[in-house]
Amino acid sequence: PPAPTAPDFAAAEAFVWRAASGAFHAVRRVNRVDLSLLKGVDRQRDMLLSNTSRFAQGLPANNALLWGARGMGKSSLVKSVHGALADKGLKLIEIHREDIEALPALLGALAPAPFRFIVFCDDLSFDGAETSYKALKTALEGGVEGRPDNVLFYATSNRRHLLPRDMMENESATAIHPGEVIEEKISLSDRFGLWIGFHNCTQDDYLAMVFGYADHFDLTASEATIRAEALEWSITRGGRSGRVAWQFVQDLAGRLGKALS
Repeated sequence: PPAPTAPDFAAAEAFVWRAASGAFHAVRRVNRVDLSLLKGVDRQRDMLLSNTSRFAQGLPANNALLWGARGMGKSSLVKSVHGALADKGLKLIEIHREDIEALPALLGALAPAPFRFIVFCDDLSFDGAETSYKALKTALEGGVEGRPDNVLFYATSNRRHLLPRDMMENESATAIHPGEVIEEKISLSDRFGLWIGFHNCTQDDYLAMVFGYADHFDLTASEATIRAEALEWSITRGGRSGRVAWQFVQDLAGRLGKALS
């Protein structure tokens, strides 16, 4: 087959990499919210923004693993931080979890480009007898070539070590040297120099998220009404998070006949 055409990274600020064809699909409109709308994750925001800003300036920075409670804005934070720094020539490349084994090929395609890239994998985790995590370990650190200077790898996961606890415990139970099994499994997350944890939010944080969205989109309902309905919404959902707050705001805007643009 003919060699793939060289990607035009100047055409867009974000791309999705298709491993099967080796092509970069330009994303004309990134699905993200403004960084100022992310409430309740101030410390996490500052850590990731500082790390990414240094990288955009050509300074040393770390790969980052955003782990923890579901719906607390891990993926949104990565996309929003990139959006805040996209004007500095920083590009966002999304790689799907299923294509992780082909990560070395992706890094090879990005290395000669005159831009700086964040390679982003959402909801990264490994189960069962999968061994693709070993390819990720080598690509991030440890290989002869090493990670290109113009690339950082950001991943989100509900698991801090990216592997289920029972997988590590079951394998260590049958191993001759169980300590070595654990070392091999957790060495993957060690490749990320920056660990950023996300935890379940309090009621005050949840309401701050709701009112932040309501003010931004000018949803004209009384504060008492929004508060009462938002709390009832979280109870019916069985938890509080940024995702639950956004879903409530979408419902409220729909009932008010207001477009979220």
